[in-house]
Amino acid sequence: MHVRETGIAGLLVFEPSPHRDERGWFSRTFDADVARGAGVDPHAFLQDSQSRTVRAGLRGLHGRVGRGEAKLVRCARGAIFDVVVDARPGSPTMGRVETFRLDDENMTSIYIPRGCLHGFQALAEADTCYRIDAPHDPTEDVTVRYDDPDLAIDWPMPVSVMSEKDKAGRSWADLTQLLGAAAGR
Repeated sequence: MHVRETGIAGLLVFEPSPHRDERGWFSRTFDADVARGAGVDPHAFLQDSQSRTVRAGLRGLHGRVGRGEAKLVRCARGAIFDVVVDARPGSPTMGRVETFRLDDENMTSIYIPRGCLHGFQALAEADTCYRIDAPHDPTEDVTVRYDDPDLAIDWPMPVSVMSEKDKAGRSWADLTQLLGAAAGR
């Protein structure tokens, strides 16, 4: 398994080395020693979750204020266009957007540090797996509009469906103002 850094500090890509033969393939999707070597505490994860999303369905952009959460995300079935936005006040990459194609062929996982927003659009019906390091606290939830012009995310296709919560997401400017006020306390 290979680990690659990205343009957002702490956002890591874990690229497995699947073993393929006439039966199909076998791949390690997580390795505690590799995670530890990349600076990720493998024992910090408290919850595993999975979602299924229809083609062109969109989830996000979701994040948490306060303590937040870190996530290890992979697509177990299908394919997704995955988006991470650095929303950490004081980060030199605050506001930077990174995108990835995660699918069941490349089996790549991304480690998303606390304080980042995350969202994705399913390129085909997709199962997405999340390993999360904090219990859910709905009072910390924030949603930023997927189509916010300040973020200028180039989604690959028109959105077929999204939740009402995601449709009602706040603007990036509103979130940065909220985070700045919280940091000033």
